[in-house]
Amino acid sequence: MDKTKRSGIAVIFKSLRTPHDDEGYAAAAEAMDAEARRQPGYLGIDSVRDAAGHGITISYWADEAAALAWRNHADHSAIRAQGRADWYESYEVIVAEIGRSYAWEKPATVI
Repeated sequence: MDKTKRSGIAVIFKSLRTPHDDEGYAAAAEAMDAEARRQPGYLGIDSVRDAAGHGITISYWADEAAALAWRNHADHSAIRAQGRADWYESYEVIVAEIGRSYAWEKPATVI
């Protein structure tokens, strides 16, 4: 999606990871990313995590119905339960309607 024209719903997932099972977590994250991309209304994702385990993932959806369908997706629900049991110390989910967005990028320098 063109980042200068985002609209719809942003699901902001702030989390603190546990210090174990990085391989299992990475495999689950990859599987959920692939599955989310197949869902109607999916528009994209941005994600970062620091060395201490704090992360922010923002998924973008066309509308509230698409975001809710992903929340209720059976595979996503199962991974969420495993995350609570194994991978997260804590998390917070914030759902917001995108009213406006813009982006800037430094132009490439020709040498």
